[in-house]
Amino acid sequence: MPRYKLTLEYDGTPFVGWQLQDGQMSVQGRLAEAVEAFSGEAAIPRGAGRTDAGVHAIGQVAHLDLAKDWVPAKVRDALNAQVRPDPISVLDCEKASEDFDARFSAKARHYVYRIIDRRAPLALERNRAWGVFKPLDADAMHEAAQGLLGHHDFTTFRSSECQAASPEKTLDRLDVSRHGETIRIEASARSFLHNQVRSMVGSLKWVGEGRWTKADLEAALQAQDRAACGPVAPACGLYLVKVDY
Repeated sequence: MPRYKLTLEYDGTPFVGWQLQDGQMSVQGRLAEAVEAFSGEAAIPRGAGRTDAGVHAIGQVAHLDLAKDWVPAKVRDALNAQVRPDPISVLDCEKASEDFDARFSAKARHYVYRIIDRRAPLALERNRAWGVFKPLDADAMHEAAQGLLGHHDFTTFRSSECQAASPEKTLDRLDVSRHGETIRIEASARSFLHNQVRSMVGSLKWVGEGRWTKADLEAALQAQDRAACGPVAPACGLYLVKVDY
């Protein structure tokens, strides 16, 4: 049975997230409907990251098994035709080996979080970034972020609904940089806990406001207590940008 690797982008705003949920519109569910519509097969794409409601992707990866041996470009074009007008795009489709798994074969996942710190509310960037109405110190945020790098127990930055077997993860990158009125927070790791990136971003915002110092952020990490976390940043600013294999 041929296996196909899909590279996807989507606007997460209208979806309940990647994960298939009965009676609600998910990215995975819409793709499964599109697969059945063009191929007649009930096949569910399996994704590299289970993005939450409102989270976007410009480099999500999924794998899909079909009984028929289709030309990959045909699969891409057929899926794109069937998902319209929903904001999902299959950027690429290629054949993959039988042992390729979009989730478990991944060596690293890369996310970007976008904050826009201006006084005026967002119009064109609404649902695309976190609008913050006061200036943030991006340099202080970056310096503080470096204290979270490495292997730690990230219980503080873990959702109470997280299903991971362990709270321990290795954070390879957490960079904060300013680009005009936009602050980009880039996070990379083999895998993340549920809400880990958004939780870290919310705490870094407190650093940017001057409410917390780098020492306060490190103390929150060491507390290994969800109550020590800052606010969880909204989903609209988060993007899954790339998955490495």
